[in-house]
Amino acid sequence: MSTHRWELEVKKTDVLVIGGGAAGIYAAVTAREGNPELSVTVLEKAHVSRSGCLAAGINAINAYLNPGETAMSFLDYVKKENHGLVRDDLVLTMAQGLNSATDRLYDWGLPLLKDEAGRYLARGKRSVRANGERIKPIMAQALRASGAQVLNRVNAVNLFVKDGRVRGVFACSTREEKMYLVLAKAVICTTGGAAGIYKPNNPGAARHKMWYCPFNTGAGYAMGLRAGAEMTSFEMRFIALRTKDTISPTGTIAQGVRVPQVNALGEEYLHRYGARTTPERLAATLAENMAGRGPCYLDTARLDKEASSMLKDAYLNMSPSILLKWADEEAEPHDKPVEICGSEPYIVGGHGMAGFWVDAGRRTTLPGLYAAGDVAGGAPKKYVTGSMAEGELAALAALADLGEDLAPLSEREAREALEAEAEAVLLPLGQDSGFTPKALQKRLQKVMDEYAGGISTGYRVAEPSLMQARQKLRQLAEDVALLQAKNPRDLTAAHETADRVLIARVVVEHLLHRRESRWPCYQERLDYPERDDEKWLKFVNSRYDNAGDTVVVMERPYEGGAFDDSSD
Repeated sequence: MSTHRWELEVKKTDVLVIGGGAAGIYAAVTAREGNPELSVTVLEKAHVSRSGCLAAGINAINAYLNPGETAMSFLDYVKKENHGLVRDDLVLTMAQGLNSATDRLYDWGLPLLKDEAGRYLARGKRSVRANGERIKPIMAQALRASGAQVLNRVNAVNLFVKDGRVRGVFACSTREEKMYLVLAKAVICTTGGAAGIYKPNNPGAARHKMWYCPFNTGAGYAMGLRAGAEMTSFEMRFIALRTKDTISPTGTIAQGVRVPQVNALGEEYLHRYGARTTPERLAATLAENMAGRGPCYLDTARLDKEASSMLKDAYLNMSPSILLKWADEEAEPHDKPVEICGSEPYIVGGHGMAGFWVDAGRRTTLPGLYAAGDVAGGAPKKYVTGSMAEGELAALAALADLGEDLAPLSEREAREALEAEAEAVLLPLGQDSGFTPKALQKRLQKVMDEYAGGISTGYRVAEPSLMQARQKLRQLAEDVALLQAKNPRDLTAAHETADRVLIARVVVEHLLHRRESRWPCYQERLDYPERDDEKWLKFVNSRYDNAGDTVVVMERPYEGGAFDDSSD
């Protein structure tokens, strides 16, 4: 395909939100409500009505402060789950916005169940039940009502940085031969985390049956890295404990109908390992398998018919594939236990801690750029409402900073910048030979699975294998220049693959640097098997040096401390 046919367009907005998920939509709505005179634009790779992690719905709000819980108790819980190392300031400010975000969803029309006292029906200490299959259309409707503009099916590829400040983003349509430079006074990145870096659980056509949204490919991380942003905690990968084959959430069973994890002998085993946290429950399951007592299950055979029916209803709101499996097997949940397994690792700041290094206002280290949701690091356990709370914080900070004096950019300057960027961004369309995005991604996943702690190695890593990964990823990075594309869809896939390769390189450097084992399965070193708070109760951060094509790793101290809990 010739690239000369591509239309180039410069657009302007006051606030640009990249990504139309929970954080992005709430950031846009907050910005419009904060100043209705501002133009706010949301740029979304898919379609905001059914995009990202919430596309299939939810059956619970997993971050909510039920009676007896406070923002401080939520921080204590998150710190315990994450083995003592989180950004306390980020988790606390996020927790303070959980309940108002939940109320907002209810006001928008999300069906949240209530008890006789009018309180949301609790599923656990920090969660409430929801019939949330339509959560994304409901949020998209609120976004449209706010007056924000939406550019659907447009893929952000690079930040536009001028005079040391982020001034917009370069982006390509995923369906038309059209490339944009969207100029903005403030840019809020909410693109989500990264899937598809490691070899997935299922092969072939079922490869996208995974825990995390397969279309979240780390664009925000990669754009930030190429622009020189500081990132944190890429070594703390997230690995979900899921139902085998369908990769459905186990929390729907464990918390929803409360049955235990058992091994192949029918024995409850978590107590053997003192497993309480999410990674510990996964590690205990792997240990049972290694001891010859696997596979392991959630024992739904203990359910009565009423609870079994309730479980099916809950899955219909979020993960209907497991119902299709039961139907195919002509079985009910109470007929037999549900087998469980670990997923492939994901790089994600909403469950793990990987992402932009931000301040309490979610300002990144790049002036003019803010980050919220899965793409922001240091604050796990966000889920829907935590991501919304971060979107609100980012929008409020952006509004407060809008008064900063910016040198105007002329139409000619913007056009010249877009034309120069188009030469590099559209390059795969002119390649006559090289690699397809799919072929290069398979190579990437094989490297990461075998040498950087994938499923096949029980998620554990050691320096010799990581050094192999580093070497092989360097070759892959060189081959990125040979990616081919025939149409806008291929071009999107080519940029997604390039982004994943860069992110994988950062992950490996972080895994090499942290010489302890802090998080079971998520970050576990065979050569440094013990947790070492004296040396490693700190954050591993990094920047990508474009000129040297190297990842520069640094350390930042953990700064816990006393906080004002009066807001609870």
